[in-house]
Amino acid sequence: MQYRNLGRTGVKVSPLCLGTMMFGGPTDETESTRIIHKAIDHGINFIDTAD
Repeated sequence: MQYRNLGRTGVKVSPLCLGTMMFGGPTDETESTRIIHKAIDHGINFIDTAD
């Protein structure tokens, strides 16, 4: 996975973002946790938690 700089913070983020808007609703906690772990295993560290 290639990463991008987040401004001048020194933080590197993945170019892919995991959107979590449906977590806690149609996607139950077990499935949500599985998806997050899979994303992290593949190098995704950018997670959108906004509504």
